[in-house]
Amino acid sequence: MLFKILLLSFLVLSCTSHGNAGVTSTFVRSEWPSVDIPLDNGVFAVPKGYNAPQQVHITQGDYDGKAVIVSWVTVDEPGSNKVRYGLSEEKLDLTAEGTVHNYTFYNYKSGYIHQCLIEGLQYDTKYYYEIGDGDSSRSFWFQTPLPIDPDAPQKFGIIGDLGQTYNSLSTLEHCKQTGAETILFVGDLSYADRYQYHDVGVRWDSWGRFVEPSTAYQPWIWSAGNHEIEYFPYMGEVIPFRNFLQRYPTPYLASKSSSPLWYSVRRASAHIIVLSSYSPFVKYTPQWEWLNEEFTKVDREKTPWLIVLMHAPIYNSNDAHFMEGESMRVAFESWFCRYKVDIVFAGHVHAYERSYRISNIKYNVSSGPSYPVPDKSAPVYVTVGDGGNQEGLAQRFRDPQPDYSAFREASYGHSTLEIKNRTHAIYHWNRNDDGKRIPTDSFVLLNQYWGLNRRRRKLRKNHLHSALSDLPQSLVL
Repeated sequence: MLFKILLLSFLVLSCTSHGNAGVTSTFVRSEWPSVDIPLDNGVFAVPKGYNAPQQVHITQGDYDGKAVIVSWVTVDEPGSNKVRYGLSEEKLDLTAEGTVHNYTFYNYKSGYIHQCLIEGLQYDTKYYYEIGDGDSSRSFWFQTPLPIDPDAPQKFGIIGDLGQTYNSLSTLEHCKQTGAETILFVGDLSYADRYQYHDVGVRWDSWGRFVEPSTAYQPWIWSAGNHEIEYFPYMGEVIPFRNFLQRYPTPYLASKSSSPLWYSVRRASAHIIVLSSYSPFVKYTPQWEWLNEEFTKVDREKTPWLIVLMHAPIYNSNDAHFMEGESMRVAFESWFCRYKVDIVFAGHVHAYERSYRISNIKYNVSSGPSYPVPDKSAPVYVTVGDGGNQEGLAQRFRDPQPDYSAFREASYGHSTLEIKNRTHAIYHWNRNDDGKRIPTDSFVLLNQYWGLNRRRRKLRKNHLHSALSDLPQSLVL
């Protein structure tokens, strides 16, 4: 009964049935000026000690969640490239050895970038790890996910377009309060490309230290945005994504991808596909070929939740970046519906928006409706490019609000997706308001494969189903 009451409290926050009028929130707030925090601020502090590791971050290192990639930077010299780890802080009896490299960008020379793959980890286990030498060594920890299982719970935080302003800091602090175990990042990390020459590299370094209180402990699943392209002919830098690819490795080889910019991982009960909005994706390109094959590998019996990350949203009713995701929609939307993707997260637009389940796959230029229509096989599309960067908010929504748009608001925040079991997950968008985290848009997400409407499937574990069986279907999505 208590669980049913809690669910009802979530549901009344947001009615998500298509056919109800969408909501355009009137709340618009810029908590602080959209300017980058000065470099002498404590959030960018360099760790004490000679050659102390900094900019520490981890990501999943394999396909199934039994490996992590640990990355860090040393400034004075390469130092040790080993990670010492174990099951207690006092007994770090295991070691893994990684690689070290550096690079130049215009006249900026990076520190020594260490990347170390730790494999063969146990599921559902807290590991402690230490990097660095002597008195300058630093210690952290991470938690591995539950084994791959259709009912394995997992809580994701979703952040996009973060940057390094005071609003960005608020987003980071609020996301940490949610207890999210894994962060899904939908692109546009440091906004260092807003600077020139040597300062581009400097601001990549400051951002790495800025996010370390989260990235050293929680695996971040990375996707790249337009601000990672960094195409600067006037500086002689014309290779896209150089800074991002040098600093933020991904486990792309584990999913047989040919590029670190698109790949997939499985984590607990979720299969997560990362796409690159700014790499070729039309028919017969490497990304198209890979995704075509990857969808056939998704096993909804083992990982029922199918999540897609990209940067440019497919559906967007903001004047900012309107229609920029149309070409990827044409290329991939039919696949999203065919394989019943549950939810698609994007960034790029510096505001929040959520769609109903709709698709525009019936239109073929010569026939069919040329507008989105309700489609129970379609995913929910969420734009969460509101992390807080220096470009500020996208405050001009198109009027009237289109039928496909369920909720939209131009303010800063982040999302969480808490998977409960194979059938249901609870979603929140959390607004940053006066230094507080305010749950603003919420709904219960029905799994597309094991959902309540698929009555022909016999559910083996069905606790949440019984709690919701007498609720109106208009309150779940």
